[in-house]
This record gives sequence, structure tokens and C-alpha cells, in this order.
Amino acid sequence: MWIPFVLISAGLLAFYDLFKKQSVDNNAVMPVLYLGTFFGTVFFSLYLLAIGKLGFAFFVDAHTFWLIFIKSSIIAVSWVFAYYAIRELPFSIAAPLRASVPFWTLLGAMILYGEIPSWIQALGIGAVLAGYFLFSLAGKLEGIRFERNWGVFFAFVGTLLGACSALYDKFLLQRHDIDPLIVQFWFQADLVLLFTVIIFVQRLLKMQRTPFQWRWSIPAVGLFLVAADWFYFSAMSEQGTPISIVSLLRRSNVIVSFALGAFLFHEQNIKRKAYALAVLIIGVAILCYFK
Repeated sequence: MWIPFVLISAGLLAFYDLFKKQSVDNNAVMPVLYLGTFFGTVFFSLYLLAIGKLGFAFFVDAHTFWLIFIKSSIIAVSWVFAYYAIRELPFSIAAPLRASVPFWTLLGAMILYGEIPSWIQALGIGAVLAGYFLFSLAGKLEGIRFERNWGVFFAFVGTLLGACSALYDKFLLQRHDIDPLIVQFWFQADLVLLFTVIIFVQRLLKMQRTPFQWRWSIPAVGLFLVAADWFYFSAMSEQGTPISIVSLLRRSNVIVSFALGAFLFHEQNIKRKAYALAVLIIGVAILCYFK
């Protein structure tokens, strides 16, 4: 069942990305991030209550709590960078950069475990790097220099941390065999707590310069993310589910996001970016298949 679940998760993530871009565009990032996460937690808690599993998910031992809290901390920092990136960059650049998570996941495994890539893996790495280069050329036409743009830097940091989280998910759900409902509930709850602290510090230091505007897309961010994560965690909880293939299938959402974003946001140089996206996806597919 894990393949259909991952594909459904990918479809839901496509709409999550669109609502996220609509929510943060010319808007304060941290309030959007906090409220989207808060609404997502409320939606998921109501779902657990409806199926009679809220108490089951809530009561966990300290060891389990701290294991999930580590994941939440990684994702909290990742999302802060990713949300700022998606506000600063055109959607047709920010979304594909985020889709390269599987590439960084495999590259990290090679560095950590001393694995030497085969010639076909080296070809995949080259294709991903070529995709980045083509995106940088398209970005220059819009005044975006990859080596100097803060939005690009934020996107890469958020993507790297997302890759770390993907590796950690398998550790939680398969090595420690923690129920996916428990992981998702405390993951969401921890994020609300962490973002509350971040917003408090931001306000204390007067770091929020962009005024906040309420938009109805903000609750949709939380709803679609919770739904996408439910299918993802359910797939990952099955023993033997390969994280590399899951990462690739889940990030295929970028194809839908890219097409819808190009239509809805009327962005420039779509044909050039489509070529770059195709090269990047081919590279990631090679890396995941010939791991």
C-alpha cells in the first residue's frame, strides 16, 4: 500500500505548496507559519478525537517524546528557511529547489557512510547539478543571482534540513516502530510550541518588519499538510519501505506545483525553467533508482 499512499501525499503537497506561496507572498512569514501549523494541529486533533485515538496519541513516554521533538526541531528550522525562500523567490524556482531533497539525502549518506558513487550515480549527480545551473541561468533573466541571493541560500538550507528529516523519519517509524499517529500528533504539537517561542523572540527583538495580513489560504496550508503527512507517515511505517524511492515519489509533487504555479502566478521564463526542472528530476530519479 505504500506506493499509492505516497502518490496521494505528493498530490496533496502540490496544493499545500500553492497555498503556502499565496499565504506568504508580501506577508509576514512567522505568523503565517505559526497559524498554518496551529490550524493543522487542530484539524489533526479533531480527526484523532473522531476516531477515538486522541488519548492513544497523547500519552507517550519521555523517550518517545524527545525522539519526536528532535524531528520537530529539525523541521521547524527547515520550514523557517523554506517559507522565507518561497516568499523571496518566484514560485517556479523555489518549488523545484525544494524538490531536490532526495539528492541531498543520498549525498549525505555517501558522505556519512563513505560510499563511493557508481558511474550511473555520478551521472545522476551531474544531472542534478546541471538542473541547478539551468535554474541559475533562468533566474539571472529575472535579476536573481544564485550565488548572492538570500532567497536561494534559504532554499538550500531548508532543503538540506528537509533531507535530514527524511532520513530521521525512517529511524523513528521503522527502527523504533513508533506509531505514525503518535509521530504526527506530537510532531504537530511540538511545532506549535517551537513557533510560539520563535515568534515571541522575534517580537521581543522587533525583527518582524513586514506587516501581517490574514488570508483564508492560511488554514488550508495546515489542512493539506496534515492530510499529506498522514499518507506519508502511514507509508513510511511499513517495514522495508525505501526512503529514497519515497522521497522521489513524494517530491514528484513539484511537477503539479510547477504547472499550476506557472498558470496562477503568471511567472516569467517558464519554458526555460521547465527544461531545468526536467533535468533535475531525471537526475534525482537516477540517484533513487540506482542507489
